[in-house]
Amino acid sequence: MAGNSFGQLFRITTAGESHGRGNVVIIDGCPPGIEFSEDDIQPDLDRRKPGQSSVTTQRKEDDLATILSGVFEGKTTGTSIAIMVPNQDQRSKDYSNIKDKYRPGHADYTFDKKYGFRDYRGGGRSSVRESVSRVAAAALGKKILSQYGISVVGYVKQVGDIVADVEDPTKVTMEQVEENIVRCPDAKVAEDMITLIKKVRSEQDSIGGVSEIVATGVPAGLGEPVFDKLKSDFAKGIMSIPGVTAYEYGAGFAVATMRGSENNDIFYKENADTVATKTNNHGGMLGGISSGEPIIIRAAVKPTSSLSRPQPTVDSSGQETELSTKGRHDPCLLPRFVPIGEAMIILVLTDHILRWRAQCPSQFNESL
Repeated sequence: MAGNSFGQLFRITTAGESHGRGNVVIIDGCPPGIEFSEDDIQPDLDRRKPGQSSVTTQRKEDDLATILSGVFEGKTTGTSIAIMVPNQDQRSKDYSNIKDKYRPGHADYTFDKKYGFRDYRGGGRSSVRESVSRVAAAALGKKILSQYGISVVGYVKQVGDIVADVEDPTKVTMEQVEENIVRCPDAKVAEDMITLIKKVRSEQDSIGGVSEIVATGVPAGLGEPVFDKLKSDFAKGIMSIPGVTAYEYGAGFAVATMRGSENNDIFYKENADTVATKTNNHGGMLGGISSGEPIIIRAAVKPTSSLSRPQPTVDSSGQETELSTKGRHDPCLLPRFVPIGEAMIILVLTDHILRWRAQCPSQFNESL
């Protein structure tokens, strides 16, 4: 199975399934001498883990990370870093009655067509459980980015038709995001979102929404001008997360109704050393390279496909049948999506800042 690695200089490779023994990530390309321990990983794993509130899946996982290699006396050695997170509360028997049935919205059918064989327990490799590896790796990326004053904060912007009023995305803090279980910085709207999520759960249904992720302190100059555009790598990272169906940055789809005179961000001299723009419709990236303005990204996340209500489908022999998915599933993926979305943005930025430092050391040192 190809496609288990992400990034070039700061590169991660993941392994593991939803109902296997655990998930592992190997990180290559990390500079030596960075202070790093399990204590740096755990806070974000706790934000991602199941069973954390009344609006998430009730599967219970401690998600305790263990660093297996690449760290000595509390610092990275420059060699490959391996991190493992074991599974504890799989309940694979919940899936035995649907092992031959194709769940609507899932990858069951496509996995069968590709491999002729699949791990039906919780979706196997296609499960969002795999994202625990990405979040663990991003904890290290976050420490690298902090050395350059770069921070990444995500939050829930929309659930169903309920939209948060966020006047300035760059001013949202992690503390505001973590004040409620839906991870929406608009406290009043957050209560409405929670009510909606609980309502759809009581109806044996699920609901989708939108997450907004903001990176601040990103210097101008990250990214490559053709295939490895910063926006392209963000798109690949975000779209690789299970459940994501759309991605946009800056003004996004709103540019379809704009004129050039509206969409263009006017440059001005902010100070002796910095050029800035009066607006940020370009979302912090021009020509695939960071402009120095905040990077603002949005991802649309579909409603959870696993429903306890009966749904018509077919089995692996093509016979019509019906299924209702047992087990514990998120009625809305958005609250737990936030740290996963942040992780992918962090991994891309870490990769590109190390690539820029290697490719253009004089420009890098001058700029930072």
